[in-house]
Amino acid sequence: MLEIKNIVKQYAKHRALDDVSTRVEKGSIFGLLGPNGAGKTSLIRIINQITAPDSGEVHFDGKLLNPDHIGRIGYLPEERGLYKKMEIGEQMLYLAQLKGLSKKEATDRIKHWFEKMEMQTWWNKKVEDLSKGMQQKVQFVATVVHQPDLIILDEPFSGFDPVNVNIIKEEILALNRNGATIIFSTHRMESVEELCDSIVLINKSKKILDGKVKDIKNTYRSNTYRVEHLPHQEQISAVDGLFTIEDRGDSLENTTLTIRIAEGKTINDVLAYLIPIVQIHELKEIIPSIHDIFVQQVTTQAPETLIETHE
Repeated sequence: MLEIKNIVKQYAKHRALDDVSTRVEKGSIFGLLGPNGAGKTSLIRIINQITAPDSGEVHFDGKLLNPDHIGRIGYLPEERGLYKKMEIGEQMLYLAQLKGLSKKEATDRIKHWFEKMEMQTWWNKKVEDLSKGMQQKVQFVATVVHQPDLIILDEPFSGFDPVNVNIIKEEILALNRNGATIIFSTHRMESVEELCDSIVLINKSKKILDGKVKDIKNTYRSNTYRVEHLPHQEQISAVDGLFTIEDRGDSLENTTLTIRIAEGKTINDVLAYLIPIVQIHELKEIIPSIHDIFVQQVTTQAPETLIETHE
């Protein structure tokens, strides 16, 4: 759906994007990640043709990005942009018609979404009369009402309570199931793990991580396991060449060990050692979360180093 090739964007003495390339597969949910100031918003603005790159290209559905594509994109910005004094129904009609819908099409679709989101009584209300969460719902509907092929959501859960977060998540998944490609930018890493197929991580204007979520997590596996067992009369010690002990923790009934298996050894080798001397209740591999990987990469990795997991 989207191919970003060698994008460079400079603002005076600040380079916001430095030779950034990535691709968003059609029908996927794609996470655009990075700390504040990394360059995410600059890239989103380029995709939306709010600004242009200094060099590089963006291809949309196989063609060089051009103004005809604007009607096929829905954009929910982090800084919301509703008119505070305008009635919601009138405003939604205006925004939908800007995206090419006729007044009748716009009216029918808005009423459908208002019913789905339990907003039927909001038509004649003004934006300034709504809570922040209610305004977010209006903005979300404005983003998707024209049935865009590509939906860009920048911090879509900001301002929502947990109930409404779940409602919006379900709508995002439903839009994706119906064929929409979604770019999802957020600092909520648990939502990235739950929703995204692939991610790109930008830090200090450069891409430092790119690929499918499952492949990235597998790349950062460290052969570390959590073992819960009944208390043992003697403390279990590390075994040279087999495993080291990263952490010890006690619960009410079990003792917990976090172990790292030596290179060339397997969990079966460790179990062969442990089973004769201790009763094991639970064994689980510790796979790093996207949050852990994000923090590690942003805080310790030089931007010039790139890790890709695309096949």
